[in-house]
Formats: sequence, C-alpha cells, structure tokens
Amino acid sequence: MLDALSTTTADYRSRYDDGAVMLWGIGAAILLVTFVLFMTGSRWTAVPFFAFAVLAAVGWYAYQPETARGLTFLATILTVAILGLIIAFIFLEAIPAFRAMGLDLLLKTDKPLWGSGTYSLTPMIFGTLVTTTIATFVSAPLGIAGALFLSEIAPGTVREFVKPGIEMMAGIPSITYGFIGFVIINDYFYSELSTPTIGNLFTVGMMIGIMALPTIVTVAEDALSTVPESMKSGSLAMGSTDWQTMKSVTIPAAFSGVSAAVILGVGRAMGETMAATVMITHNKSGFPSPLYDVFGSHGETLTTVIAFEAGNAAGVHLSALFAGGVILFVTVFAMSVGAQYIESRMREKLGGAQ
Repeated sequence: MLDALSTTTADYRSRYDDGAVMLWGIGAAILLVTFVLFMTGSRWTAVPFFAFAVLAAVGWYAYQPETARGLTFLATILTVAILGLIIAFIFLEAIPAFRAMGLDLLLKTDKPLWGSGTYSLTPMIFGTLVTTTIATFVSAPLGIAGALFLSEIAPGTVREFVKPGIEMMAGIPSITYGFIGFVIINDYFYSELSTPTIGNLFTVGMMIGIMALPTIVTVAEDALSTVPESMKSGSLAMGSTDWQTMKSVTIPAAFSGVSAAVILGVGRAMGETMAATVMITHNKSGFPSPLYDVFGSHGETLTTVIAFEAGNAAGVHLSALFAGGVILFVTVFAMSVGAQYIESRMREKLGGAQ
C-alpha cells in the first residue's frame, strides 16, 4: 500500500512539474514574439503581451510556487535586459559623433567649440567637474557631520524622528530643488552679491551638494553604526572623551564607508538634470573667462546642454549629445561601483570576514 501511495505521489509530482514546464515554455515563446513585435514597431505587440498575462494568471492558479519563481526570474532578466538595451542604444547613437570629431569631441579647447558642424564637449565636461567639486565641498562636511550626530550623539527619540525625514528628502523631485535654487539661491547671489547673471556654476554646485546630502547622511550613518561597540568602549575606558573617541576611533574605523557615502551621493546627484537646467538657464556655452570664474555667465554642464538642445538636434549634433550622455553614464557608473566596492570592503573588515 505504501508503495502504491509513493507511486501515485511521484506520478502526480511528475505531471505537476511537466505542466509547469510546458506552461512556461509557451510563456517564453510568447514573450519572444512580443519582444520581436515591439522592436519592429508592430501595432500587434499588445496581443501576445495580453496572452502572456492570461497565461501567468492561469499559472498562478494552477502552479503557484513555480509561477512565483518564474515571474521573479523574469523580472530579473527584464531588468538586466532593459538596462543593457539602454546602454547599447546610447553607445551606438554616440558613434557618429566620435567618427566625425574623433578625440576633438573630448579634447578640443580652441574655438569654434559648438555649432556649424563642430562639437566639443570639453567645456561641458569642465563645467560638470567644477559643479561636482563644489557639491563635494558642500555635501561632504555637512553629510558626515549629520551622520556622526545621528549615529553617536543624538538621543534615540531624535534619531527616530530625524533619520526618516532625511531619507524622505531623497525622494523629493530634482526639479523641486532646482526651482528652490532658482527662486532663492540664484536671486540672492544676483541681488545681494551682484553676480553677472542669474544662475552660475557655483549656485548649481551648491544645489547639487544639497541634493546629495540625504544619500550621504544615510549611507555614512550606516557605516558609522557598523563600528563595533567594543572599540568605542575601549577608547572611553582609557579616559578618552566622547569627541576624542569619535575623532580617533569611530571615524577612522568607518572611513572607507564614509568616503563611499560621499562618492555615492555626489555621483548620483551629478547625474540629475532638472535642477541644473532650471538654475542655469541663461548661461552661454564655452569656458569661463578666467577659468576660475564660477560666478560668470559662461559655463554649462553635460546635463544642461543635453536638456537644452536635445529637442532641436539632429545628425552629428544629436550624436554629440548622446556622447555627452555616454561620458556622464560612465562617470556616474564608475563612481557608484567604486563606492559600493569601498563599502563592501569596509563591512568585511569590520565584520571580520576574510
């Protein structure tokens, strides 16, 4: 009787697995057809996609565990595939500009720099570098100080109230920051400090630094919190004050994580478009004269030139803007990967992993 029961159970599992495999084989074929129709611009793309949705609903009813695994796996594959397609599209669109201009697209500094078939991204790269440097000087000290306060000084009730508020700041749209910067910061510099124009590289850098603060504070606070309590207690037991312990023990132990927080925050903020575009509306392309004049009317960033000119660009001009997107993507991606690597090494070091 037990043998018969085992045989029946095995047959049931076999039919169950075969049905799920067949169902998702059909689903994969339908998705492939959907992708082909989408890439060819067919108006019938929605038909196989709707069929896949129906198939997924049937699978969820009949084979829920297998369907859940299949859908999560599919979501992962789609995320990677979409990212890969976006990257490939950007790089392919940038090729004509590199063919037409060569390295002059990145290195040309003599006029003409932009227009009439000549395109150089060097001034925009310089402007991006300037605003990023200013943003780092603004956000790094304030972000580290805020993280240190939340991790080591603030009472529990204050931390529970302040930290969610800081994290919520990261969700504020960039155009809101840009509008605040345009109305308040730009106007203050123009009316009170008599800058040549409303909007300049310095004010943009300040606002980007403010935008980076929530990320820096959150990540740096997590890094400071991973420092073992025994290290802090040992320092206090030796007669050190709280400030001496923070300065000589906590910050050095979490330095790699704190530096990763700064890199990650500034890297994410420098890729934001709308804040810089709103604040720097009247600036002219080209290098500032002199180069250290961050308050003048010359100077753009890669994000602003793409936002201003993409709607009216065509041919090599449009390709040059895509090349700017490639430079921005590679820079932000490298900073993000570097920050994640530094943070992971810090956690391994403090956690004792080898």
